[in-house]
Amino acid sequence: MQRVDHTRKDPQCAPMIIFIQRLKLRILWSWQGWSAAWREEYSLRSWVWSYLISVLLAFWLPLSVAERALLLALGLLVIAAELFNTAIERTVDRISKEMHPLSGAAKDAASAAVAVTAIAAGLAWVVILIG
Repeated sequence: MQRVDHTRKDPQCAPMIIFIQRLKLRILWSWQGWSAAWREEYSLRSWVWSYLISVLLAFWLPLSVAERALLLALGLLVIAAELFNTAIERTVDRISKEMHPLSGAAKDAASAAVAVTAIAAGLAWVVILIG
């Protein structure tokens, strides 16, 4: 069976085809990044397991839709912060394994970002449960 090139007949299709091709690549790259981080970062795996427990609790407890959404979103933000932290650590390590105050400061700031998002998520849980 011969492959039909719809872009030649309808020039309006070309942007959509390009969009879909690029979307496939973005999904592939995201999956590769997630897989590498999952394999190599204990912290990421810990946050994901914590998030799964919080998801179960969020649906088990009698919470409003808004409360549930807030808790689920904050949990995902913690995971995103951990991924940023991983990216920053790897980039700094790629540049040089040599100890340098700026490298340490960059890594510490990324770690602090994870801590701040985790504290925000924890505070949200406390406020909602006490509320």
